[in-house]
Amino acid sequence: MNLRVPVKVVVVGFGMVGSRLVDELLRREPEAFDITVLGAEPYEPYNRVLLSDVVAGRTDVAAITMPLPDGARVSVLRGVAATGIDRESRVVTADDGTTHPYDHVVLATGAAARIPPIPGLRTADGGLPAGVHALRTLDDAREIVAATVNAPRAVVVGGGVLGLEAAVGLAGRGLSVTLIHNVQSLMERQLDPEAADVVRSGLEGQGVTVLPNCLSSEVLVAGGRAVGVRVKDNADRASTGSAGEGSAGQRDEVVAARLIIFSVGTIPETGIAAAAGLSTDRGIVVGHDLASPDDPRVHAIGDCAQTPEGSRGLVAEGWDQARRLAEKLVSLVEPVSPLVELAASGPLGTEPAEPTAHLRLPHDAAQPSMAVRLGALITGGATTRAQSDRGIDTRGTDVVKVKGGPLSVTTMGVCGPSRPNGATQRAVRLADPAAGRYVEVVVSDGILVGATCVGDPRVAADLTAAYTRRTPVPMDPAFLLLTPVMPTAAPASSPEHMPDDAVVCRCNGVTKGDITQACGADAHTVEEVARDTRATTGCGSCRDAVCGLVDWLKETKKPVPEPA
Repeated sequence: MNLRVPVKVVVVGFGMVGSRLVDELLRREPEAFDITVLGAEPYEPYNRVLLSDVVAGRTDVAAITMPLPDGARVSVLRGVAATGIDRESRVVTADDGTTHPYDHVVLATGAAARIPPIPGLRTADGGLPAGVHALRTLDDAREIVAATVNAPRAVVVGGGVLGLEAAVGLAGRGLSVTLIHNVQSLMERQLDPEAADVVRSGLEGQGVTVLPNCLSSEVLVAGGRAVGVRVKDNADRASTGSAGEGSAGQRDEVVAARLIIFSVGTIPETGIAAAAGLSTDRGIVVGHDLASPDDPRVHAIGDCAQTPEGSRGLVAEGWDQARRLAEKLVSLVEPVSPLVELAASGPLGTEPAEPTAHLRLPHDAAQPSMAVRLGALITGGATTRAQSDRGIDTRGTDVVKVKGGPLSVTTMGVCGPSRPNGATQRAVRLADPAAGRYVEVVVSDGILVGATCVGDPRVAADLTAAYTRRTPVPMDPAFLLLTPVMPTAAPASSPEHMPDDAVVCRCNGVTKGDITQACGADAHTVEEVARDTRATTGCGSCRDAVCGLVDWLKETKKPVPEPA
């Protein structure tokens, strides 16, 4: 007899972070929660990180679908959007007229694509002209792919990570692509000017025309369809440092294009929180515990959340928040003691006594949890995301990797504008623009605390492993800048030579040992391994490695034929 009453959790948003939270809860305490999920999009959850791969034609739409939660106590309402939260009655209302009571509500509403207020960009009804798109949803990706059939020229506005990926993807489909960016340096949040110049050369080598320090001042529309973008210099911005649109310089030209993609940032979806009287700023304000300071029963995670430690808008960061929140919610559920169950059942042969109220641990951060089961960590090391006076340790969730085919760009930690502190950090740099290569490493106390790597994916993989796992670096950091000229004594030419703690899937911290254990005694498929370990469900760059490991495990488990 179990006296525990399931805790009602309503999750608003069924994207990558909302669906991850549900999965984290089910992996820990599948019977402890009654979970209702409201997802505005009518689809199964999908990997938004791979939308640029869909545009590039490297990945099919069906391949980015994520599995639905599998639990008897989970109700997923797709195509149903939450419209309001009654915090006094603890009820969420939806646009289909249904109401959903909760003990805890989690806002994972994400962020919408930012569309700048420039002439020609909005139709009379507030929509976008035909041929103009953002790249934020599955529908956006499908419409862009369909448009490439009849659009020989494309313009991508925005030189951040997604803008670069979209430009390279469209160029790979044979389109003539122009990339417009409003400052001089591409990926200015991650790259310094020297590294950005190397990236620009790599883009131009793939057929992308780059117009840096330029403003898209007008979208030209004819017959309800976009036909081009008017471009003006933004030299005044570079000289004044103004963040606004500013006055333009001498350039005034039109770039003809029938396909225009805007990738100029996102705006957190905070409307439902603000309407409920919760604190919002850039996003929904939450503390280190991911709860609103106005209501401890309301939480926010992912792109919509504004945490004290700040946000980089990366999916690994949102997944880490989902893990932390799941641990917190589980810790608030107290398992029933066997003695309580025995007392409740009464003497043998008698009717059970009236049920008692289910027990809960006090909402006190100092009280140890009685039901927390740790899930998979984002990083490959043994670190946690514990709260401290300096906030939450986010190392491993801030690795940025551009999925640009032959264009390899990876950054992490101290990089770009966050220059090294000369008193405690040492930076070593290799700049080889002619070869399309730029590598910088930042070391502190024998540990890699930041890196930028352009044009060398092998070095980038080694640096990522060292950064996320906190492995000691050589006394001379210059050895980190190049791959070894001579092979090591025992090269990892076979999975047999890989240590069990080698991280295969960086996004989810999945090691070779995790994959080996998931395969068990049977020959699992890659899809089954992904379901059990989450490997390949992040950026997707580890899929080949996981396939190789699974194939190797199948071979090693084949029975040895008996001698004749």
